[in-house]
Amino acid sequence: MQSLIHFFNPFQILNQEAQNQILAISTLQEFKKNTILQPIGHTCQTIYFIQKGLARIFYYKDGHDITEYFAHENQIIARVESLFSQRPSQKGIQILEDSEIIAISAARLFALYDDYPRIERLFRKIFEQGYVDTVNRLESLQFHSAEERYHRLVQDMPDLLQRVPLKHIAAYLGITQVSLSRIRAAVK
Repeated sequence: MQSLIHFFNPFQILNQEAQNQILAISTLQEFKKNTILQPIGHTCQTIYFIQKGLARIFYYKDGHDITEYFAHENQIIARVESLFSQRPSQKGIQILEDSEIIAISAARLFALYDDYPRIERLFRKIFEQGYVDTVNRLESLQFHSAEERYHRLVQDMPDLLQRVPLKHIAAYLGITQVSLSRIRAAVK
């Protein structure tokens, strides 16, 4: 679980007691490829840290499976809008390869905030970064071409093309698989 503590350090250094408090509300779990970690319609109660493996946030629109987000080693994944509103999410989380995940109980985490302001500050910074990443993703879809989005994806997550079915990558980029094939052919 030390990988979780190392993940925290750039956001906020925690003293040993605060680290121990977070580790006490965290559990290491293993999941097989294609497991639905959180189904659509579920109210998010857990924050997940991917120690090993890969997951995605997805939803369905007009019968199409759309990938909104990929998370791999040393990243957090959660349905934050559901976590904070305590309403069921229209999105789900799927494991894309055999994974080791550290699950953090959100209710128990939030209960620590009053006694451990550094923990509250840490997760505020993590959630702020997630918000900025979401805005950047939306702006990418609004202002960049499919080719630019593809190049950015390859730059940011170079091994993703070998780890994820192309249908999920195409959906993430907001294009068809045929368009993705054309872009990939032009790059080679």
